[in-house]
Amino acid sequence: MKFASIDIGSNAVRLLFCNVIEDRGKALYKKAELIRIPLRLGEDAFIKKRITKLKIDRLVTTMKAFKHLISVHDVVDYRACATAAIRAAENRDDIVKRIRREAGLNIEVIDGKTEARIIYENHAEELLDRNTSYMYIDIGGGSTELTLIYKGKLVASRSFNIGTILLLYDKVERQYWLDFKKWIKETTQGRQPIIAIGSGGNINKLYKMSEKKGHKPLPYKRLKILAGTIESYSPRDRVKILGLNPDRADVIVPASKILLAIMKSAKIDNILVPEIGLSDGIVHGLFQKHKRKIKKV
Repeated sequence: MKFASIDIGSNAVRLLFCNVIEDRGKALYKKAELIRIPLRLGEDAFIKKRITKLKIDRLVTTMKAFKHLISVHDVVDYRACATAAIRAAENRDDIVKRIRREAGLNIEVIDGKTEARIIYENHAEELLDRNTSYMYIDIGGGSTELTLIYKGKLVASRSFNIGTILLLYDKVERQYWLDFKKWIKETTQGRQPIIAIGSGGNINKLYKMSEKKGHKPLPYKRLKILAGTIESYSPRDRVKILGLNPDRADVIVPASKILLAIMKSAKIDNILVPEIGLSDGIVHGLFQKHKRKIKKV
């Protein structure tokens, strides 16, 4: 079975095709194709409070292309979710209506809590030690989702309006940043040791740049050194010398600052990066929905 998920984020829009194979009662998820379009909707939404016509036109064109690809792939089901940028835009209802009318896709504008829950549906911690605490960390352009797993149970989950684009344009107030770190310290106190599970394009890129292999944990100290090295280059040289894409070269620095702040506040020494995210969580949810539908028949 093949499912499709669309993640309309603040920095990029993603379309994921994923095959799901059931084997002895277990579902195996195999990514078939991932398409990423860097639209930077957050630059409009967080600075101008609305998405400009130019970017709406590009978004609608992208959604039309995605709809054609979904039809060609003949998927069982799809789900399209929009996060921080669209939900912050004053003209979000007009955007959703236009996409439905012109591209034939239904877009759900989800809140931060729902976003965190969908990401958690990946359940990567099930493959790990149940005696260890885990914190899911998903860093986007307009928000950061945190979910704490303690003794195999979800004990805390929260979305913060702290993201790479917001930080890049100095749109995060100092007090809110302090409250962010305070919540992490209070929520994780007495629940150490904690291992982080990271998701999102910037965290994935940081992991790849660390040259870690085989899904081994990335230590905080090594991440801090890497972040300092990246920041020492100009955005232009991050593209030219480090090989980063232009749309990644600026936001990867605030992403590393957010990640390091979380790990320091929670006293986390290592982060695992299984390359999962909102798109993957959507697929997991679609498959579970499909199974429930079959049982009812």
